[in-house]
Amino acid sequence: MGVGTAMPALVASLGALSLYAWPFVAFMAAGVFGTVLGGRWCDLAGPRLPLIVAPVLFSAGLLTAASAAGMPQLLVGRTLQGLGAGSVTVAIYVLVAQVYPERVRPAMFGLMSSAWVLPSLIGPPISGLVTERLSWRWVFFGLVPVAALALALVVPAVRRLGPPDPNRAAAPKRRGLLPAAFGAAVGVSALTWAGQKPDVTAGIVLVAALLVLVPAMRRLLPAGVFRARRGIPTVVACRGLCAALFFTTNSYLPLMLTSTHHWSLAAAGGPLVVGSLGWSSVSWWQGRHPDLPRGRLLRIGFCLLFGGVLALQLVAPSWGVAWLALPVWVCAGAGMGLVFPSIGFLLLRQSAPGEVGFHTSAAQMSDQLGTATMIGIGGALLALLGSPALAMPVLLGLLAVIGLTGVAVALRAVAPTT
Repeated sequence: MGVGTAMPALVASLGALSLYAWPFVAFMAAGVFGTVLGGRWCDLAGPRLPLIVAPVLFSAGLLTAASAAGMPQLLVGRTLQGLGAGSVTVAIYVLVAQVYPERVRPAMFGLMSSAWVLPSLIGPPISGLVTERLSWRWVFFGLVPVAALALALVVPAVRRLGPPDPNRAAAPKRRGLLPAAFGAAVGVSALTWAGQKPDVTAGIVLVAALLVLVPAMRRLLPAGVFRARRGIPTVVACRGLCAALFFTTNSYLPLMLTSTHHWSLAAAGGPLVVGSLGWSSVSWWQGRHPDLPRGRLLRIGFCLLFGGVLALQLVAPSWGVAWLALPVWVCAGAGMGLVFPSIGFLLLRQSAPGEVGFHTSAAQMSDQLGTATMIGIGGALLALLGSPALAMPVLLGLLAVIGLTGVAVALRAVAPTT
């Protein structure tokens, strides 16, 4: 959250506006590999090691980015951060499946979202103030103690974790997952590069990226994701749709407000704060109502996301009303508060014990790849159109289509037998 607020100043210091998407995409692409690696390890040996290694990798990435002398070193730092974030997220989901009974899981997902409240309140405004008064480097340096605290808290807890469920030994063998994850990460990065250089060479790179990405995704995702087949495939698809919509908008909203409407960095973090509060509060509410139908909550959440991104068309142009970003993004955050816990609940409920790690990593990869692709498209639009006031309405239109797709397929996330 803090890095997103500081990104306009960071890119201005190290590179051109056309490179704005790269730090986000490097994080997401590395997260793909980290997710597969973490999911595979959790299936084989349990979530203990990923929960320890992830904060260490993330801390190394923070230090590397904070000391960056140029864009290449910054991207290395973001890559390390992505590896840590990808592996820890899937480990947490596997841990919930291993420890908590089904009826308690909505509350657990609500508590996990509520853990966003403090960071969302203090992260973006402090990040903006630190960037304006000191330097964007101190945004990264300032997060190192937080990552160290996370490591200190998790080490005593994971000592009590037992071995993975013996039933996982019966899970189907899946060969080639790590090479496929590496191919997917390379493919996403190549797509982003090609999108920012609209020429013949970029066209060749685009074709090559698709040739790598398509077979990789066929191995990394459950069959039927792109057809929205009922059950787990649609759950995985919905995770990618909601993440692409919400996190892409979150990435570009500070740029929209600072460049088009001349808000300060601290003020531009406001919509990110209220959006996270909407997410956390509604997620907490749904956790107190475990008997509500999750498919219906999923559709309502997508309706709120679709309405939120559509309403931002009144903010993005130069004639737009900037303050509308605040109430609009509260509604979008409320949508995520319904969508994300529902996806997590349905994912664990409909997964066999030996497939929890694979399905969780598939959902996380759908999240990461969808977000990275749409952020890359946003970067391409900025490079082609030159101005956020022109590029952002086009990007928001594409994101609205994604939201409408989520509304259409949400009920298919519930398999007929569940």
